[in-house]
Amino acid sequence: MEKKDQWNIGYWIVAGLLLLTLQNYWQAAKTVEPVPYSEFEKALAEGRVAQVLVSDRTVTGRLKSPDSRGKTTIVATRVEPDLAEQLSKYDVSYARVVESTWLRDVLSWILPAVAFFGVWFFLFRRFAEKQGMGGFLSIGKSHAKVFMEKNTGVTFADVAGVDEAKAELVEIVDFLKNPQEYGRLGARIPKGVLLVGPPGTGKTLLAKAVAGEAAVPFFSISGSEFVEMFVGVGAARVRDLFEQARGQAPAIIFIDELDALGRARGVGGPIGGHDEREQTLNQLLTEMDGFDSSVGLIILAATNRPEILDQALLRAGRFDRQVLVDRPDKKGRLDILKVHVKKVTLAESTQARIDQAIRDIVMGVFERAYRILDTNRAVLERCAREPLARETLDENDILQLTQGLVLDGNEK
Repeated sequence: MEKKDQWNIGYWIVAGLLLLTLQNYWQAAKTVEPVPYSEFEKALAEGRVAQVLVSDRTVTGRLKSPDSRGKTTIVATRVEPDLAEQLSKYDVSYARVVESTWLRDVLSWILPAVAFFGVWFFLFRRFAEKQGMGGFLSIGKSHAKVFMEKNTGVTFADVAGVDEAKAELVEIVDFLKNPQEYGRLGARIPKGVLLVGPPGTGKTLLAKAVAGEAAVPFFSISGSEFVEMFVGVGAARVRDLFEQARGQAPAIIFIDELDALGRARGVGGPIGGHDEREQTLNQLLTEMDGFDSSVGLIILAATNRPEILDQALLRAGRFDRQVLVDRPDKKGRLDILKVHVKKVTLAESTQARIDQAIRDIVMGVFERAYRILDTNRAVLERCAREPLARETLDENDILQLTQGLVLDGNEK
């Protein structure tokens, strides 16, 4: 728990204790001062008591008329009847002593309150877990996945078919590796880079590769994860995300599906949720204006619908650079297949005809379609272990393996 949260909880505890103390004093001020039980019996004998209320500890009498002090009620602590009778014979004033009940009074207030808030906290936490909101104290916390240093496990060598996009991002990698050098030379690096392209072309993979090449922390989050049912949560998560990233700079913040968060303001959206999304977007714009690019913080975002983004996101100083991540061409498809089967030994004849095999098999498939080949690597290995004990595979083996695969996309 952060120190700030601990202070907030401490303030609430102190305030609660003060309220209980004030209530105890207020209750004490209203309480009628008890009199000796013998005085109560005397009032009874004189016929001044009109009504008596008996409890386990006290006896309360309502007087027919106010006494010399102006009181209309007389209260005494109960005494055992036999003892009272004996003391009365000898004309002895007597009263029962009751121990202080302050602790009991305080507990009578605290225990029900603790039980109520305990049940409420339990139910809220169950609800939050089902909604994917995290714990009670993490409502306003960013849900970004953090990959520290080289833990992304991806470099440019693992990304194929998007050579033009990789070439445009090399400058970003160099800046993240040497931010001080760029600052000394007065070079201006864009704060935000928007990756634009059809679904499945490898935008997320490319963003991870940038972080992997630069060996910097990588904060990854989807645009839809910012907005929740509670007003103000999205803006709080944006602030928390940037605060974490600034603490780890140089670093990369990657926002996938930016269109879920950055849709043009004043267009569509449900009542309430629409306002919350706009507040979150406003906070994102504020954060992008509020940090100096020389600190080594780069924001990457991906979308397949750039036309619906708010124009404020695309102005200078924010996402002012766009990188097209398009469908791979024939050479790109060859490179992608080589990446996914690089651990499989191919025959020389297959290497010579692999380009034609790729065009016949995949028909312009995107990056995600080649994952099918990757997941079928076990089948490739099984083919290599057949009775013929082949050490290489030819194009017929690959065609047989991929026969029947239905892949979308058009040849480019």
